[in-house]
Amino acid sequence: MTTYYLACDLGATSGRLMLGSLSNGKLALEELHRFGNGPIKVGGALHWDMNALFNELKTGLKKAAARKLPFASISTDSWGVDYILFDSQDQIIEPTFCYRDSRTEQGVKNAKARVSWETIYAETGIQFMPLNSIYQLAAESSERLARAKKLVLVGDAFNYFLSSVARNEESLASTTQLYNPRTKTWSDKLLTALGLREEMFAPIVPSGTRLGPMCKGLAAEVGLPQIEVIAACSHDTGAAVAAVPASGQNWAYLSSGTWSLIGVELPGPVITDQSRELSFTNEVGFGGTIRFLKNIVGMWIVEECRREWAQQGQNYDYKTLDQMTADAPPFGALINPNDLRFWSPDDMPDKIAAFCKETGQPVPAAPGPMLRCVYESLALLYRVMAKRLEQLVSRKIEQLHIVGGGSKNDLLNQFTANALQIPVLAGPKEATAIGNIVVQAIALGHLKSLEEARQVVRNSSEIATFHPQDTAEWQKAFQRFEKMLK
Repeated sequence: MTTYYLACDLGATSGRLMLGSLSNGKLALEELHRFGNGPIKVGGALHWDMNALFNELKTGLKKAAARKLPFASISTDSWGVDYILFDSQDQIIEPTFCYRDSRTEQGVKNAKARVSWETIYAETGIQFMPLNSIYQLAAESSERLARAKKLVLVGDAFNYFLSSVARNEESLASTTQLYNPRTKTWSDKLLTALGLREEMFAPIVPSGTRLGPMCKGLAAEVGLPQIEVIAACSHDTGAAVAAVPASGQNWAYLSSGTWSLIGVELPGPVITDQSRELSFTNEVGFGGTIRFLKNIVGMWIVEECRREWAQQGQNYDYKTLDQMTADAPPFGALINPNDLRFWSPDDMPDKIAAFCKETGQPVPAAPGPMLRCVYESLALLYRVMAKRLEQLVSRKIEQLHIVGGGSKNDLLNQFTANALQIPVLAGPKEATAIGNIVVQAIALGHLKSLEEARQVVRNSSEIATFHPQDTAEWQKAFQRFEKMLK
């Protein structure tokens, strides 16, 4: 017997509706509808067009309906930290801001004037990033906050649109830096310090919460029965980690995409002075586990370089860029990908050139050498973070699982194995959608546990293994990279 599920996977650059088919211990995926996404600039500010995104989802649901399959359920996951404000009429209070909007600079100042960084970290265990929800809310106008009857995070807002039930699932709630992982509630201390009304925040629910049937009117509009809506793991990384095809304990994961998130799965949070000083974060995973990780910039740098070159009339596909990168000489220059200049959009090749000049290194003169610089630097940064993880959790990392879109980048995967000097297991690419679906299956009793779900992922996925190479050269490069970080 085959069971069918729908997963809406919203990313900061694209979204899609995926069909998952579970049969005989294996999961098959099919993309039903893909659509573009990206912040729009209005008056110098970056916004999301949520109505347009939901209309795209409805287009996908109509395509699903045309398949005439007995779908069991649907769930949405999304990037973290961004939220939608709703008024007393349940209408969106426009605009819905993008986490990359510059208003967060003022939000950081406003928040730190009211509560210390040490208190924020002690309450939440979340690393400092200006884009976190806490700083976005600290930048909000008093008028918008006064109008807001409810706040729902993006992925959960789409589940709200689908079901009329407004809840914030805990994996996504934990990205706000307003969630306390010890009490598993919103932090009273932080809400009070920032003057935020707790009743404005939709209630928190565990991963895999069944919200109820799809709205009758929406179901009729798209041609589906009122299938069940589930808050699976609403944070895309939470979903991706649920799909890591690992067993045992001595492994780490790297969710590789626009962002790189490297971490380990733990039963409880690690909130210490050392974890605060090293900026490690405690996000929630399926079953109340903790995704103890470091959130760093990832393929965003490459995406921005490619976009900039395209604007200049140089349209490179990824296959061409990968070949140019592989052909470039190794270790010509290195950057610190976590330098804040690389977090913001526009002029990325110029930013890389400026970093190299400032650090007395040769400036990469062509796309191949420039991306070689980026890939090698990312791999070396992964090693730095892996070493710090080992120190913080007193555990030796013996293998690294890379999931997400970056898992198909064989060159970066090999560089990562070389840098860390441990085996790297790459795949599945569609970990987020897979995690979304297997958590739905667990919620409905179709799978018994996360362990069984991960066995399904192993049965269903092609996993590529990369073994370390060129040990001496990478060790020398690592020593050079560490000096640059000091």
